[in-house]
Amino acid sequence: MPNSDLLPSLLSKMYENQLALEASIMELSNWVEQRGAADVAENVRGALHTIDENEEFIKLTLAVLMSPE
Repeated sequence: MPNSDLLPSLLSKMYENQLALEASIMELSNWVEQRGAADVAENVRGALHTIDENEEFIKLTLAVLMSPE
């Protein structure tokens, strides 16, 4: 298998890791908020917003890369 065939799979796994990190960080931000640091939790959620904004583009691009030519 050529190295170029590995790129879509690598990017897909990196995307899965990104989503897992997003979910775990969101859980931590909820925990922080429950303990009275709402401003910190809001800052974290603001930073996570970038992941949400880019999610659809990443999914579409991965689909194109993984489709047969």
